[in-house]
Amino acid sequence: MAKNSTTAPSFATVYGYPRQGPNRELKKAVEGYWAGRVTAGALRAAARRLRRDNWQQLADAGVQEIPTGDFSYYDHVLDTSVMVGAIPPRHRAAVEADALDGYFAMARGTQDVAPLEMTKWFDTNYHYLVPELGPDTVFTANSAKAVGELREAIALGRTARPVLVGPVTYLLLAKPAPGVAADFEPITLLDRLLPVYAEVLADLRAAGAEWVQLDEPALVQDRTPAALNSTARAYRDLGALTDRPKILAAGYFDRLGEALPVLAKAPIEGLGLDFTGPAAGNLEDLARVGGLPGKRLIAGVVDGRNVWINDLEKSLATLATLLGLADRVDVAPSCSLLHVPLDATAEREVDPQIARWLAFARQKTAEIVTLARGLTEGTGAITAQLAANRADLASRTASALTHDPAVRARVRAITPADSHRPQTYTERTPAQRARLGLPLLPTTTIGSFPQTDELRTARADLRRGRIDTAAYDERIATEIREVLAYQEKAGIDVLVHGEPERNDMVQYFAEQLTGYLATQHGWVQSYGTRYVRPPILAGDISRPEPMTVRWTRYAQSQAQRPVKGMLTGPVTMLAWSFVRDDQPIGDTARQVALALRDEVTDLEAAGTAVIQVDEPALRETLPLRAADRPGYLAWATESFRLSTSGVRADTQIHTHMCYAEFGAIMGAIDDLDADVISLEAARSHMQVADELGAAGYPREVGPGVYDIHSPRVPGVDEATSLLRKGLGGIPAERLWVNPDCGLKTRGWPEVRASLESLVAAAREVRTELAEGENG
Repeated sequence: MAKNSTTAPSFATVYGYPRQGPNRELKKAVEGYWAGRVTAGALRAAARRLRRDNWQQLADAGVQEIPTGDFSYYDHVLDTSVMVGAIPPRHRAAVEADALDGYFAMARGTQDVAPLEMTKWFDTNYHYLVPELGPDTVFTANSAKAVGELREAIALGRTARPVLVGPVTYLLLAKPAPGVAADFEPITLLDRLLPVYAEVLADLRAAGAEWVQLDEPALVQDRTPAALNSTARAYRDLGALTDRPKILAAGYFDRLGEALPVLAKAPIEGLGLDFTGPAAGNLEDLARVGGLPGKRLIAGVVDGRNVWINDLEKSLATLATLLGLADRVDVAPSCSLLHVPLDATAEREVDPQIARWLAFARQKTAEIVTLARGLTEGTGAITAQLAANRADLASRTASALTHDPAVRARVRAITPADSHRPQTYTERTPAQRARLGLPLLPTTTIGSFPQTDELRTARADLRRGRIDTAAYDERIATEIREVLAYQEKAGIDVLVHGEPERNDMVQYFAEQLTGYLATQHGWVQSYGTRYVRPPILAGDISRPEPMTVRWTRYAQSQAQRPVKGMLTGPVTMLAWSFVRDDQPIGDTARQVALALRDEVTDLEAAGTAVIQVDEPALRETLPLRAADRPGYLAWATESFRLSTSGVRADTQIHTHMCYAEFGAIMGAIDDLDADVISLEAARSHMQVADELGAAGYPREVGPGVYDIHSPRVPGVDEATSLLRKGLGGIPAERLWVNPDCGLKTRGWPEVRASLESLVAAAREVRTELAEGENG
């Protein structure tokens, strides 16, 4: 590429940056505040330091325009609800008494007040807090956070671009508030919301903003003509404002599709587009609509959701094409870098050859800066970087890690019969009920019990050599015995061993499978202060030896009631990892499924009567465009069945899903052919039970009656009420009683009290049902 002399120099920029700090300082400060160890002033000071350090890192790397407003104590959608004054009535008193405590009450709830519902941010593993809106919602502007963070950046000498959730996406993500008719559409509040955005934009301009970014990722999904008309109206009205900064509307995660011409024609000054993965079609679509003459384009050519190095020459070719389609082209990642870890150089235990293939947030920032320089000055200015990049890409392609002939031969040998159980659910049920002997409305938990400080200390002591394996194993065995004893005393019907030996439901397995790479510092925010370290799926997958059989067999030997074997399913193993991008994802899923199939059959051979294969990510990984969904669901459900179809009729297969909208995948849930599925239902007021009932779902279901993502303890009356609602959609002979999700993040006092409520509710409703039959 020759030097670009006819257009403005290209900026390097990003949409957002990891919030937590290199050592999860934000998590520690926020949780310290909740525990009373950190004052509000100290929490705010810690947040300011993290923002300052992030901006300094970006500036040092060569980023010319930094984002502000992407930082959050808990969630940026919750921040937007505060910005527009959409505070649920049940939280208003708390917010008025103390804004910070009220904010966290909306996120986490209190003992007396339920939090906002939480669900997945599009097809990522990030969770956002769902706005609750209704016909009576009154919006009021509160620009303090957006303005305050902009002023911080300007005071440090930074060129800053505030980033806000756009008004259309905010309304499309919202749900009817409790008590509001289910068919209420929050998008009808657009005309009421736009003046609030206008006020915030004016405040940002007064504070020094030249540009403001309005994120509209909801527009990359299939949208109705009415939603597209609302988008046109929103950006017509905002564009017509005289007292505002320049507006950049950004869509990411997929193609803008039908929304692209709407935004291209809007009277705004810029557009941000994703050009990676399924969004690569934006390039052709942009040319089709005649480009963006007179507008700024931020081109997302570096994948912001995965950890592999960028193909710089390929990205430069895309950027060169874009130069002819916009007045100005700047370079960015495809989306916020919130979704990747901070710094690959911190992973000092990674094989140096593999380390060459990795790019976390800091490395992606460097790639963006290199691309912007190449676009502005020509490829001659980045000759060394291009040569190194070519060598690193070639190293990955040629590596034996990425190609195991034995694994690939086994995948090729899969037959249709391998992914189907020989007996139907109706044929299996009598054998399972005879073997298990469970009561009506059987109780269970999802798998994990609290990971105490003592367990974490034991794991750290083993890693650092302060204790040997025998001492560590004894600590785990003791914990398993105590967890089992508690469950039997509490009256739980199907037990779990509590997973004390597991650091994470994906990483634990990844560390025992070939082809996976675990990180030490690769933390990524899942929700609030919950951070995970997604493993990296770097090569072909196989299972050298059993992973869970030892502790499951031990647990069953210590219990009188059935103990579930607990595994993470193939789709979730991919979704909660950084998956390889050098082969079709369905092929990778089949490799993982075969490894899990071996584990399932070994658990059955060890006497395990109930085996749970969790797939909480099945819904979240659903493609954003309907046209892409059948292909995904075909390989996703096939891989689950491939994992579980090698067992006898009397072995009961469970699965679990959490926090998602299930309506779009009811057919796929049925196609899994699991005997029992447990689902999140407490925050959504048993909506999923009604959905399953309306869809005629024929198998057993455990809709959660205990929201484990909040510290509040449900009373017996609350759990009983939810269970009765569940019976409205699922008949009693197919209804289980369980929490929404695993109990790993909760403390023992609240777990004991909550499970006692759960068991008491099950007993109370059993009695009601028996009396109803006798009456």
